[in-house]
Amino acid sequence: MKYSLSAIALLSIFTTATAFAEPLIYVATGSANKVLAIDPATNEVVKEFNDIDNPHSLVATPDGEYLIAGSLKLKARAEGQDGPGKSTIYIIHPVHGHVMSTMSAVGIIHHQAITPDGRYVISTHPTEGGISYADLIGEGGVKTLKTGNGPNYTAITADGLKAYVTNSGSNNISEIDIKSWTVTRSFNGGPGPEHLILSQDESTLFTINARAGKISKIDIVSGKVTKTWELGKGAHGLDLSEDGNSLFATAKGRDILVAIDLASDRQREMTLSPAPYHLEVLPGTGKIYVSSQKDSKIWVIDPQTWTVDGEIAIQGEGHQMTITDG
Repeated sequence: MKYSLSAIALLSIFTTATAFAEPLIYVATGSANKVLAIDPATNEVVKEFNDIDNPHSLVATPDGEYLIAGSLKLKARAEGQDGPGKSTIYIIHPVHGHVMSTMSAVGIIHHQAITPDGRYVISTHPTEGGISYADLIGEGGVKTLKTGNGPNYTAITADGLKAYVTNSGSNNISEIDIKSWTVTRSFNGGPGPEHLILSQDESTLFTINARAGKISKIDIVSGKVTKTWELGKGAHGLDLSEDGNSLFATAKGRDILVAIDLASDRQREMTLSPAPYHLEVLPGTGKIYVSSQKDSKIWVIDPQTWTVDGEIAIQGEGHQMTITDG
């Protein structure tokens, strides 16, 4: 994949070398101002990328050559500057081990998603009522699109043609045509929808309704909530198993991780304390990775045995995570 020189400012630096032969997990660590690389074979931090201001969101390009992190902190305004504050999108090269370039976006960045072709990175901006999309391959630059109040999380279809964005303050989900970058419709997301997952057959969306302490199942064609599950206080993290048959979620206020079998509706709970937070099922690892909001650690969960397989000590707080081939 060839990325825009103007967007990434690579100058004449390109490489196909890999620093590590095995897959690595990357995690945005918020207040630690770092992105960490974790070896899933040993559950140890093997590399860190510094000077990244409060990274909350993190994605990798499909070829694994770049990481893109978004800041939850606004840049200081220059004297006399007015208008909305801006945050930073960081382009990181894992092999080189440092930030290659930065881009500016309007408003803090909560979550990011990347299109399957690696061209666009979508960032949600909860305080600005919309998203931004950064073009990494074409002309470069960052453009904005209004979606609703409190945009929170994004899911993108496998063909890269549509994106879905939860608007927590509007209680709805926006459907976006990525080719034209227009909102084609909005539909019910339940009360205060936040984290969002698309089913493997792309007929269904699952979202956390944090304020209500629920998970909602939404039929995309009708735009209606067809089922809900009670989760409880502090409902937050959400992801699907690799086979798409189970839904995993966290509730910080109850100190639990929950698994829901979508065929049988059978539920299992596991106590994780304190405050299980972000949740990622990272492809190829066969594990669930759950961060703590209150402790600087990530739990490694074996979904087959439903046991804690280890803990990873980190710095800061574990926010969005991604995986590459090294």
